[in-house]
Amino acid sequence: MHADKELDARGLNCPLPILKAKKALADMHSGQTLKVISTDAGSVRDFQAFAKQTGNVLVEQQTVANEYFTLLKRR
Repeated sequence: MHADKELDARGLNCPLPILKAKKALADMHSGQTLKVISTDAGSVRDFQAFAKQTGNVLVEQQTVANEYFTLLKRR
């Protein structure tokens, strides 16, 4: 899972992973990818909804142990 930028949101609960991802994406160029690492199980659904609402592309999601990896592509 290669990304142009990585955001460590481990230990943060909803809505902080989404808010930090939104801020990070705002500083990126169209087509660039952002990898978010979270420990909040709710972030999986949150990022799916976030992508639909904002027009950013949800490229991939993975769960490894108790960590959730989300790859978003900037619209």
